[in-house]
Amino acid sequence: MLDFTVAIPTYNGANRLPLVLEKLRSQVNIENISWEVIIVDNNSSDNTSKIVQDYQSRFSEFVSIRYLFEPQQGAAFARLKAIKEAKGTYIAFLDDDVLPEKNWIYAAYSFCQAHPQAGAVGGQIHGDFEVEPPPEYKRVYPFLSIREHGSKPRLFEPNKLNLPTTASLVVSKKVWNESFPDHLTLSGRVGSSMVASEDYELLLYIHKNGWEIWYNPNMESYHKIPAHRLERGYLLSLGRSCGLPTYFLLTINARSWEKPILFFRTLLGNSLRIILHLIKYRGRIRTDLIPAFELEFFFGSLLSPFYGFYKLRKNK
Repeated sequence: MLDFTVAIPTYNGANRLPLVLEKLRSQVNIENISWEVIIVDNNSSDNTSKIVQDYQSRFSEFVSIRYLFEPQQGAAFARLKAIKEAKGTYIAFLDDDVLPEKNWIYAAYSFCQAHPQAGAVGGQIHGDFEVEPPPEYKRVYPFLSIREHGSKPRLFEPNKLNLPTTASLVVSKKVWNESFPDHLTLSGRVGSSMVASEDYELLLYIHKNGWEIWYNPNMESYHKIPAHRLERGYLLSLGRSCGLPTYFLLTINARSWEKPILFFRTLLGNSLRIILHLIKYRGRIRTDLIPAFELEFFFGSLLSPFYGFYKLRKNK
């Protein structure tokens, strides 16, 4: 058994993986940590496998880099594959466009050692933008997997859906295996579907099993964000898709009698948010992208009880 596994799910990531792998090759203060790297190829059509093969010979003889293939499309399936194959006590997920700082592994492992009740630990993620966005775009940063919660560790609040992202996340393999159901309802973005939040589903099951979820600011990384992710079409689709799983996520840790209350609270609460938002911005929704994004998120949340029923019926 190793101390630590770095798992990188990827889809057509041949151009992105080298940057991440170079950052992992440059890690410091890891002399007393036994670790490995797993690349999970989620049915790529580019030369991802060739890139991994090239890097296998570049890593230290004390650190292995393994290539795994997961044909079932969806980030959740890639992560499940990594969990099954990982040899580490702790498993650190990195997206293939997230670049860790040179002490990332040490900061992650030492924090987990110091917090034995932590089932999952999320890091501080900064935005590395291809095109610098205007200041008002900070309102959508959390939806772009940017997490900047200050310089002090703190507990997340799962019941408020205040959670880290799997773009930079460490979980205990033992906790993961104890916490998960037979299947997940949300599988991540697949094909033309932008509906994600599978990372929140994973974390809510960990919380449901009694484990803490922490923010570790010393686990710093940078999320590379290309220009197209700041364009209107992408952001409006992202806003709606992030709202759709809201009701389902709220019910994971709810008691049976609470679910009807959540149903009506979600409908009424988001109806009110939409009305107030339309009054506040009036004719600016068509021209101002960030208010338009927020409106799409509110609409997605309004529809989320019906989307939740649809997903649950589909997965039976």
